[in-house]
Amino acid sequence: MKKSLAVVLILTLVVVLAGCGNGGEGTSADSKDTLTFVWYPNESGADLKDAREEFGRIIEEATGKKVEHQTTTDYIIAIEAITNGNADLAFMGPQGYIEAHTKNEKVLPLVVPSGESGTLEDAVYYSWLSVKKGEEEAYKSGDQFAIDEIAGKKFSFVSNSSTSGFKVPSSGIITYFSGQEQYKDLTEEDLLMGGDDQFFKEVLFGGSHQGSAVNLLTGKADVAAFCDTCVSNYVELTEGEANKPGAVYTVKDDAAEPFNTLSGEQFSLISVTPVLNSPFVVNTDTVSEEDIAKLEELFTSEKVTNNDKIFLPVDSEASGLFKKKSGDEKFLPVEDEWFNPIRELSGL
Repeated sequence: MKKSLAVVLILTLVVVLAGCGNGGEGTSADSKDTLTFVWYPNESGADLKDAREEFGRIIEEATGKKVEHQTTTDYIIAIEAITNGNADLAFMGPQGYIEAHTKNEKVLPLVVPSGESGTLEDAVYYSWLSVKKGEEEAYKSGDQFAIDEIAGKKFSFVSNSSTSGFKVPSSGIITYFSGQEQYKDLTEEDLLMGGDDQFFKEVLFGGSHQGSAVNLLTGKADVAAFCDTCVSNYVELTEGEANKPGAVYTVKDDAAEPFNTLSGEQFSLISVTPVLNSPFVVNTDTVSEEDIAKLEELFTSEKVTNNDKIFLPVDSEASGLFKKKSGDEKFLPVEDEWFNPIRELSGL
């Protein structure tokens, strides 16, 4: 009798544990009633709360599921959440997506924002290397900007899981300097640590693109890597041509945190590199095929394309994730292979 009871208890325990998959939800992808959306630090600020909530609202409307937002202070937290199934959806950079997909092939891209043409042909944003206004002349070779003088400086990256805030700039630095005898064996690891005997005097990580820009503007770094789209809500072009070396950007008078104490501060671009646009991704193991189909239909619909809380109008002064320039911008579906150029940089 005791033996039979033990067997029953063991079998019961197995059934209970089997029902606790998918991050402890106890539900299958088909039956779960809540979708968790995890956000990078760059999009986790209070100034973007309305944008996050609008995405939640339209997803709830399309799927009939409740949406919970998980904001973060670290790239790794967001990447691990979507990888492990603790989050179902995420908006992340190409490098973060590739890291997540490498760990869990069930994490796949859903859509990316198009370029100004409304196609994938120009679906890019820009990785900047910037210095404080007034110091840019030291980074010129003749009439052209060059990065020779960044060696030995205090440098700020975003996170080593950031595409435009680490992977792209570090690859560019290595490519540029490895042609010089002194740096012929330069590696990515060499750029992570500062010191008198290292490539950089000091290396900082901002934790977000905003944080990296603040490191520059507060004098903690001499040169900083960050992207155009993540600081566009806080700064405005005041000299030169947008996304071109020599362009000068100024912090707006009414800039939100963390730029609220830096109004009027300026920086100049010394290097600009295009980067593939960032994807919205889905964990296909925790979200049902039916809901994935609904999400793709939603994101690519005219209703979303014309939603001025998703794509801010050209003349809007509001803070948002996306802002129209031509009026043709929209979300477009992409496959995993679209990110292969970034994957090649990563070696993943």
